[in-house]
Amino acid sequence: MPLAGMGQEQAVPAAAAPLLRSSTQLSEKIPDAARSQLPVFVSGERMWGQTDERTVVEGDAQLRRGDTVIHADRMEYTVPDDLAIASGKVRINRAGNVYEGSELQLHVDAFEGFFSDARYRFLANGAHGVATRVDFLDRDRAVVHDATYTTCTREDFAAWQPDWILRAERLELDQVQDVGVARGAVLEFKGVPILPVPYISFPLSDKRKSGLLPPTLGIDSVNGFEYSQPYYWNIAPNRDATLDAALITKRGVRVGGEFRYLEPTYRGRLLGDMLPSDRLRNRNRWSYALEHSATVGTPAGGIGVNLNVRRVSDDNYWRDLGRGTQGDTQRLLPADALFTWGSGDQQLMLRTLRWQTLQDPLAPIVPPYDRLPQLQWRYAPGHLGLGLDASVELDTTHFRSDRSLTLQPNGQRSYALAQISRPFVWPAGFLTPRLQMHASHYQFDSPIASGARSASRALPTFSLDSGLVFERDARFFGRAFVQTLEPRAFYTYTPYRDQHLLPAYDTAAIDFNFATLFTENAYGGQDRIADNNL
Repeated sequence: MPLAGMGQEQAVPAAAAPLLRSSTQLSEKIPDAARSQLPVFVSGERMWGQTDERTVVEGDAQLRRGDTVIHADRMEYTVPDDLAIASGKVRINRAGNVYEGSELQLHVDAFEGFFSDARYRFLANGAHGVATRVDFLDRDRAVVHDATYTTCTREDFAAWQPDWILRAERLELDQVQDVGVARGAVLEFKGVPILPVPYISFPLSDKRKSGLLPPTLGIDSVNGFEYSQPYYWNIAPNRDATLDAALITKRGVRVGGEFRYLEPTYRGRLLGDMLPSDRLRNRNRWSYALEHSATVGTPAGGIGVNLNVRRVSDDNYWRDLGRGTQGDTQRLLPADALFTWGSGDQQLMLRTLRWQTLQDPLAPIVPPYDRLPQLQWRYAPGHLGLGLDASVELDTTHFRSDRSLTLQPNGQRSYALAQISRPFVWPAGFLTPRLQMHASHYQFDSPIASGARSASRALPTFSLDSGLVFERDARFFGRAFVQTLEPRAFYTYTPYRDQHLLPAYDTAAIDFNFATLFTENAYGGQDRIADNNL
């Protein structure tokens, strides 16, 4: 109720929110129109001169204008010409690029002038070097004379030298295009000149740019001297290629390349090498590889495609030419095509897999089985009620390999694996009983040791996984901790079945580690099921 003699209370309008004015000083790049209006700040230990004419600073001299900062022992700044003349220990920082030297003359706003006996370091790519003179043409372009250029990270000791360094009579640097051009250059490795380069261009940042990449050198008693020169081709933001040519003195000329692509729904790369008329093997040598993955969403579910193909010309390729574009030193090369479909609780997979095994007569290896093809369906309903988890997996695969090496018949294996479990989880622990049923059927292309051409097996498995969680507050070294103890017990039972006559197509004993301690089967794959009562 209002006091006597007072009117009704009036609402006070809310204060308007404060507005912040933009400032060119906070911009990553200062606009040209605003740059000429920026003030010049000069400081130092001793200063004298004439207002709006000339200023001389000695002792820790500094001039600052926009994103340009100059430090020197002595500096003279002429206002009408916007000219700074610095000597002593001169250091200039412009937008993160740092130049150091003994003498500088610079028109500050136009950024035109020169730097004598300079050292420089670029922010964008960490490149650095030294030069007898740097001519600044404008804020974005410079010409460096008698220069060195390297992107190797400098170590802090006197005898350090970069692994790779480019020495050039002239470097032309363009910060707008992010391109450097070297003329009359020599490429050095560990201080040794290895390649004269009359003309070369290179990027000044981590942006991709077409051009020559550092070469690769090698020498051994078999191939002789090898020089490989790659060229990078920046085709588009989502496509690029690397072309490579190599001279191998005892074999010939090898050419190769890699093409990469990236799209919203697919990606991949294609590689290849060719060595015509290898002089040591008297044959053509080649290799290729394809990697591709794609996903497509449809009203009926998601579809995935994955390809991984690797092939070489002969068994000795991995030993002779393992340093090619692929760097392929493996002896098992897949040709794998995988097609998947998924919708809700169901997944379907179709796969074909063929291996090329590169054999060594002195160390032969048993080739893995090809899968021609493999078809698998899996169903795992998400909501069964009563807290139950269940899944069903059906698979049929045709296995084929060289029987003289595997000492087993080829055949068709089909299996069904069903399981149901009920996890009980509470803050102090968990308990998970699980029941599995595994049924398999084999059809062989030749009789097994018993004379049979087919075999079947059905095995149940029961497991009980349990664990407890104990926690207590504790203090160690004056700090508070929560100490946790989590004991775990796992029991599994599978009855014994004699399986020694069945082939092992994709099965081997799994590694013994903490994770495999709590599994029902000590084998990976579907051909062996371990009998357990522990």
